Amino acid sequence: MDGVGAPDVLVPPGASPHGHSLKPSDARALTSADAVFWIGDELSPWLLGSLNELAGDAHVVSLLAAPQTMRLEFREGVVFGGADHDDHGEDDHDHDAHGDHAHDGHGHEEHDHDDHKGHDDHGAHDHDDHAHDQDAHGHDEDAHDAHDHDSHETAHDDHGHGHDDHAHDGVDPHAWLAPENGKQWLALIADELSEIDPANADTYQNNARAGQAEIDAIVAATKADLGEAHGQFVVFHDAYQYFEQSFGLRALGAIALGDASDPSVARIAEMRDAVAGQDVSCVFSEPQFNAGLVDTVADGLDIKAVVIDPLGTEIATGPSFYTDLLSEISAGFKTCLTH
Repeated sequence: MDGVGAPDVLVPPGASPHGHSLKPSDARALTSADAVFWIGDELSPWLLGSLNELAGDAHVVSLLAAPQTMRLEFREGVVFGGADHDDHGEDDHDHDAHGDHAHDGHGHEEHDHDDHKGHDDHGAHDHDDHAHDQDAHGHDEDAHDAHDHDSHETAHDDHGHGHDDHAHDGVDPHAWLAPENGKQWLALIADELSEIDPANADTYQNNARAGQAEIDAIVAATKADLGEAHGQFVVFHDAYQYFEQSFGLRALGAIALGDASDPSVARIAEMRDAVAGQDVSCVFSEPQFNAGLVDTVADGLDIKAVVIDPLGTEIATGPSFYTDLLSEISAGFKTCLTH
């Protein structure tokens, strides 16, 4: 949108995308929105009701549901994958055919948007259809109350309290940490904005292509920086597998199952035993989490503790936020895995 306008950001820096309360100004922004872009209810189930109630006239685009998005399942267990977890280069995986998708700023021209105004015909959370039909940008007019998520949270409580009490399964929503997804989403966003505001379509498309080029530069620099990376690492919670897949990295496992509750004593003990028996270079912590738990895993072992933040809490919002985030995370991995 650079040169045309600026988007309203519903989840500010420092707030969790998993659970957040909209301010009155956010509600007004949704009411007047022409387009809303979000990862999806897999990441932010609390937002679904507000979208249905307040943004009924907007194009609502779930980036995680876009056909070209690389989607990965959550990993299970304290230790990930065993021997099968080696050499996760992205060429080894089927990323929902995104590798065949041109990055020329036209992310989904194969989809028919003629009936965008017919939002009543499909629910915002009908992902079985939405995953194959980018027309699904609308909402159910009979939406539930913005705060009535009892049934919805049953399916998505891996983003709420009690993460360690159930299977952490389904699609991992931390998909923005795959740079390829960032490129795909720029194209998709540009196409949506171009349709809504055709007078500025050239600006949106040019901006998307410029942004894709910036991402390519960051990817090239990261591959160079991490070319000598060796050893494994442990993460506080499993948020980085998209980044790992993109750059051939390997996580041993996660201290916590999710990011809304502390891990059990048994899980910490299992992780400590696993770290002691493996070539682990460091443990990644995150600013908002209990550093003492990381210290417990690393105590007495010759491994580093490095802080990285998948949300970029300390990065200024603006057009360079995404590439700054990738650079910051890359720097953390470089500190951890290269000598």
